[in-house]
This record gives sequence, structure tokens and C-alpha cells, in this order.
Amino acid sequence: MLWVPPASIPAFQRVCRKFNELSQPILWRHHCKAQFKYWSAEHEIQAKFLQDAAKVDWKHVFQNRHLSNVAIDHDMESILSGQTGRIDKSERIIAHGFDAKDTLLRHLNVSDDVEDVLARRYYSDTVLGGLHRTIAIQEWMKLEEGQPVSLERALAAFDQFVLHDRKGDLEEVSALLDGVAQSIRLEDAEILEAMPRRKAQLIARYLHRNKLTGVADDSQYHNLQNNFLGVALQSGSHAALPLISVGIFCSVSKRLGLTAEPCGFPFHVYAIVMPEDGFDLDGKRLEDQSQPQLAYMDPFRSDKEVTRSDLEAQLKTMGVPPADFEMLLGVSSTADMVRRTARNIIASVQTTSHGTVSTELAFPESDGALYSALWALLLLPEHQVAQFQRARSLPFILDHIEKQYMFDIRLIEMYMLPLFQGSQYLVQLRDAIRVMRAGDSMPKQLKARTPDTLKSVHFKVGQVFRHKRYNYQGVITGWDVECAAGETWMTQMGVDRLARGRHQSFYHVLVEDKSVRYVAEENIMDTSIEPGTNLVSLAGRHFKRYDRASKMFVSNIKDEYPND
Repeated sequence: MLWVPPASIPAFQRVCRKFNELSQPILWRHHCKAQFKYWSAEHEIQAKFLQDAAKVDWKHVFQNRHLSNVAIDHDMESILSGQTGRIDKSERIIAHGFDAKDTLLRHLNVSDDVEDVLARRYYSDTVLGGLHRTIAIQEWMKLEEGQPVSLERALAAFDQFVLHDRKGDLEEVSALLDGVAQSIRLEDAEILEAMPRRKAQLIARYLHRNKLTGVADDSQYHNLQNNFLGVALQSGSHAALPLISVGIFCSVSKRLGLTAEPCGFPFHVYAIVMPEDGFDLDGKRLEDQSQPQLAYMDPFRSDKEVTRSDLEAQLKTMGVPPADFEMLLGVSSTADMVRRTARNIIASVQTTSHGTVSTELAFPESDGALYSALWALLLLPEHQVAQFQRARSLPFILDHIEKQYMFDIRLIEMYMLPLFQGSQYLVQLRDAIRVMRAGDSMPKQLKARTPDTLKSVHFKVGQVFRHKRYNYQGVITGWDVECAAGETWMTQMGVDRLARGRHQSFYHVLVEDKSVRYVAEENIMDTSIEPGTNLVSLAGRHFKRYDRASKMFVSNIKDEYPND
């Protein structure tokens, strides 16, 4: 019976009484385990798996998941079949929570020969990204509201903005840290009994020896991937900035019975190791409990303890007043670690961005990384300058949503609007939401080719080209018989100085750097080139697949351009 497809079980059981008498709970529990990997938290599925099978209505659990999958499949097919109402459909899928992830991954990982492979991969990835970001933002909102959030979950929230179909969601990062702690236990069976100072050194030594902390090559220090906890735990180099190194150290320490917290030291994050109440770091009872003993570790650089006097000397060199020493050498909040990570990400994006266009995919991509930093600073600003920081992040977040993260409008409504109540930016936010929702819900204007357009519009939707002047690669996603931009834009862009001026066809194009541009026909050349990897990954927004025979993308926007 275990090999019978779940949908066929009722009919199969009618064949034979013995089949019908088989233990139903065990059978349906097996199918819940075999068919679904990801579950929303409200199911408490791991606890249910540990219970006696008869105490859970596993058939009901399976049926509910199956019905969710049917609804998700229906909405995905609808997203792929037309350009109207995609935001509402994506929101319905995301409302299923992690129950949607298995289905979205199935759509995302379809084979190359599927008829609409690019569109299916693009939109399932876009919805999945919205789901991951929703979960990340919920964690940061808990922090903002004063609820307890572990350091590992707060830091792993950044990974959710760049995750795509890779391993690294919040539970998977937790499991990776569990694995590191278990490896340390297996290597040193005595570690759980070791005193705090010794335990901290053993943990730091293991992490350093296995290159789970630090950066091997100083020239790679500012690499974007070094800012992400989940990426650091999984990448071949395991490179991690000081803050992420401390995050790994503290999270593993907690699993091994050691209390360790990040320190608020400027420019370089250390870990503070704390003994049990009433004892020192070597396990001796304290006579004077008013002066608890602390140890400072720098897992980024070594497995050696750092003395407080060394840290105070560094602060003096920086010109920090002694009155501030206690604050800077004390425990830093999780929210502060999120803010520092966000600023580190912004610095890495600025450092590694040289304005060049790559035709290959990068991981983690800078747009998603920057987007995560902007959300973190918006939700968790420093309270004394909260409104200023939020106002500064707002236009950049809206720009990202409009261009790349169109399914995140619900996040604006749920988490951003309340932050701007009573401010001058509230009207701007509401207008932006209204415009984006209206644009998504309205049917596209039909632009059929006529004998007149055939004379003037020489290129088609789906053609790949290289720009004559700027040499970038793009794909045509739409056209106008002549320039339809406003006078201000045409003046700024010098349209009338072009050889054929404004009265030539202009094309809407998607460029390999993710930008959307408006190009005069005279600047389109090399329409027989092969698209780069980056352009192929982006093309699913408008196209079903790439046809090598015609060297064109196959349109998925026939409701707008029926003859292209």
C-alpha cells in the first residue's frame, strides 16, 4: 500500500478487505512524510510525527495539504496564462505559508523541455522569494515589537532575500548549526562538562580549524557572500565577516551549554562569554558576585581569548571617552546586530559594484542583498533617528518593488504603512500602492500589427539585440510606432538629435543588468546573437522559452502583442 499513489488508495482498498483493514494513520503519516518536505509552523508537524500515529488524523492532514497544493497550482497556472491580477494570485499563494514551498519548488525545478520553462521558473521563483521575504520580515517585526528572537534567526533573515531555491531557510540554518554543534560533541565527548573558558576555546578552535569563521584571503573581505549566515555555513570557503563569525560562535555555544553574546565594540564584533551565576569562567565559586567575570573572544581571527585591557586600549586609541567603555564592551542587542549587518551589506555592495554589466548570474545577487538591508534599516532603525532612517530607506524600497519585487506590495501594506502613520510620506505610500495594484489589475492595451505598423516596426517582441552605442545586450518586450515618451524625457535624452529623430519606432527592452529601457530602432543591432545567462534568467517575466532555431524568445504576453 505504501507504493500506491495517495489518490488511488480509496479505490485500491475496495479491492480487498485486508487492504481496507490496514492501519490508516500509519499509511497517511507515511504519505505526509514522503510527499511533503516543508510545513507551515502552525502544523507543529515535527511534534506530530513523534506522537503515536493513532492520535493524529493523518488522513485529514494529508487531504488539507493536497487541497492547498491544488489551489496553489491553480493560481500558478493563472499567473502564467495572463498578465492581469498576478499580485492577488501571488498573495493567495504566499498566504499558504511554508505549505506552498514544495509546490513552488516543483514549478521552479521543471525540466528544460517544458513549453513555458522560463516563465514557470521566473514566476515560481518570484512568488517563492516573496514567501521567504515575508517570513524574514516577520522575524524583524517581532524584534521591533520587543519579542524574543534568537540571533541566528535574525541574521538568517537576510539570507531569505537571496535564497531562491537554495537550502538556507530559517529552519535549515538552524539544522546546519545543530550539525556543527554535534560534530564538536563527537570530536570531544568531554566538552559538555568543560568549564566556560575552556569550552569557549574548544568551540572557537573547532570553528577556526574547520574554516567556519573568518576570511582566508583579506582581499576577499568585502565579498557580498561574507555577510550571510546561511551562505557562510554552506559555501566551500565558509568565509564570514566578524559579525557573522560571532553569530556562528554564539549560536553553536548555546547548543553546547555556553552563554555567549555579541559585544557592541565599534568596527569589529567580539563575543562575550559568561559564566553561570555565582561562578567564574573556570568554575570556581565567586566570593564577590557583584563583579561577574567575562571573557572576550574573537572567533573571526583566532581561538584565543582577548583581554578586556586590550580592548580598552583600542578604544583609547580611537579617542573613545572612558565613560563609554562599559557600553561598548557590553552585550549588544540582536536588533543592533541586524542594523550592523545591514550596513555591512550596503558597504559590500558599494565596494564590489564597479558599474560593469555581467552576463552571468551572481550569488548572492546585489539587488536582493541591498533590498534586505533597506528593509532591515526601515523596520529596525536606531530609535533616536527612526523617522529619518525610515524616510531615507523608503524611496529605494519602493523603487525595488516597482522594478523587481512586484509581489511585495502586501508587505508595504502590512508592515510599512503603520510605520508612516501621521507622516508626510503616508500619501506617497498609498499612491504607490494604488498605482501598482491598478496597473496589475487592468487588462493590457492590445497592440496588434497592422499594415502601417508592419512598414515602420521592423523588429519583434522576443528578439535579442545589442545596443549600437552602449553595447549592452537586451531583449525587446514591446514597441511603439514612434516615440511615445513625454517631451521632457525626449529633450533630456536628445531624441531629436538622433538620425531618424522621434518619428521612428521605439522599443521597450529588458536589459541583462535588470534595467528596463526605451530604445530607438536605429540603435538596435546584432539581432541574431545568443542571450547571456543573466538575460535568460530574467526573460521569464515576458517569455515562455528561448527558441534556438529562430534565435528569439517565445512571447508570453500575447494578450498585449498578439502578432509578435
